[in-house]
Amino acid sequence: MSRYVVATPIGNLSDLSPRASEVLRQVDTVLAEDTRVTGRLLKHIGSTAPLAAIHDHNEREHSERIVNAVTRESRAMALVSDAGTPLISDPGYHLVNSMAVAGVPVFTVPGPSAVTAALSIAGLPTDRFVFEGFLPARQAARRARIQALSSETRTLVFYEAPHRLLATIADLAELLGPRPAAVTRELTKQFETCYRAPLDQLLLTLQADENAERGEMVIVVGGCVDSQSDLQLVESLLRELLPRLGMKDAVDIVVAVTGEKRNAVKKLALALKHETEQ
Repeated sequence: MSRYVVATPIGNLSDLSPRASEVLRQVDTVLAEDTRVTGRLLKHIGSTAPLAAIHDHNEREHSERIVNAVTRESRAMALVSDAGTPLISDPGYHLVNSMAVAGVPVFTVPGPSAVTAALSIAGLPTDRFVFEGFLPARQAARRARIQALSSETRTLVFYEAPHRLLATIADLAELLGPRPAAVTRELTKQFETCYRAPLDQLLLTLQADENAERGEMVIVVGGCVDSQSDLQLVESLLRELLPRLGMKDAVDIVVAVTGEKRNAVKKLALALKHETEQ
């Protein structure tokens, strides 16, 4: 008796792991967000496992019945979404939570996720980030949420529908200023694209590209930077390191730790070195 949460490809079917394929061929039932989408995937890997639909409209209603099935009937089940990792802006939370409350073990079969895929190529800090899912569709609510995130120092990650992309980027640019950002679309697919630029320039780039509003989107935006406190940190680190290390090594360490631009750190290091030599 096994229960699995299985990540499936976000585009390229070759990204389905051998373990995921094995699980999806062996379970008694595959719980799918859209049985038509998952049916094509199962056919691709030669799985004949029966499908049952679990989506936003029926998940709460069916969770108890599914928990009973896996506990009383010892049925092996796998939960998948249309693409990527279930529960990440996709159905599955209520079901997995019901399993946890009932003391039923659930095992993960990890794999593709648009969040981490976009972060890996956005060219923005990835040591700390916050995933916000979809911003509100209505402009007033969307702008209010963006404003609430304006002081967030972690990298921001959003999903967005193609027809709202330009409006969302326009709101981000107006409320957050010219922060570095990236928009990825159609990740792992034939027309995968990553647009990188400050938000204001990014809006112009997207407006000029007739293909920009096609496909699945992920928006990645740099976090808020407190310039004064960052400068103080850089100076503090340099004052500590310069007496013990050479100029190059001290600058290398400070750049790695703070993420500041090398030229700015080197300029400050030279000024501090000159200061101590007076």
